[in-house]
Amino acid sequence: MQFCAYRLIKGADSEAFTESIKYCPVYPDQFNNTKMTDPIADYLTRLRNAIRAGHRVVEIPSSKMKKEITKILFDQGYILNYKFEEGNTPSGSIKIALKYDPVDKVNAIKGLKRVSRPGLRQYTGYKDMPRLLNALGIAILSTSHGVMTNKKAADLKIGGEVLCYVY
Repeated sequence: MQFCAYRLIKGADSEAFTESIKYCPVYPDQFNNTKMTDPIADYLTRLRNAIRAGHRVVEIPSSKMKKEITKILFDQGYILNYKFEEGNTPSGSIKIALKYDPVDKVNAIKGLKRVSRPGLRQYTGYKDMPRLLNALGIAILSTSHGVMTNKKAADLKIGGEVLCYVY
């Protein structure tokens, strides 16, 4: 529930605790702050939560970087399908169909880990490319040639920022 902090401090009646207040005249932007410090971490968290909840489809706000990461996940076989939709948000949204094993009902993605973050950027050269689970997982890098996997970046002999690990 969303409450107006000003009304609760001033000692509003008990109905303030039971009804949701969407607008506060003193602090109009109290609940409409949509700034995000790390949209890639939000993307990975939404995927992780959908996998744990057993969802088949997850909808995520879109950006150019998220679209490229989604294409890589599809090309590597971690997701079943995806669709970019133009919707009510300026950038649109991404609908991702998660991939499950038909027999075990186990997801193809075992783990997602954010590596480079706004507070601590992680870069790597092509000689020091990370290997995940003895090359069974992938690292997604943002390079000067676009977003790509660690294997492709090593073949092109370019380094970049390590965005995340997928295994």
